[in-house]
Amino acid sequence: MSNITRIETGKRMSNVVIHDGTIRLAGVVGEPGGDAGQQTRDILAEIDRLLALAGSDKTRMLRAQIWLADINRDFAAMNAVWDAWVPEGHAPARATGEASLATPDYLVEIIVDAAVA
Repeated sequence: MSNITRIETGKRMSNVVIHDGTIRLAGVVGEPGGDAGQQTRDILAEIDRLLALAGSDKTRMLRAQIWLADINRDFAAMNAVWDAWVPEGHAPARATGEASLATPDYLVEIIVDAAVA
């Protein structure tokens, strides 16, 4: 039986779960109030922090799921920030879709899986 490690665990969820060499992050949202570009910057900084806590980094990403509250309005702004953040040659498998997020203030939510370094 392999170990499961949970980081920043609360009653409802853990921000990070590590199992069999794979890191799974909970959905990360940015500070409410900014535009999609600013929220994406906030989210990616938090993803960097969480991956570091798990002993990894963005070069080890396997998959990203990106949810936008309004894909027509925010896709380009989110992608501009995302493209500048992802190291060349290390882009994960990725899916982007549109969804109603937890509150109308959230414009972007990103979920990442990564390999342990």
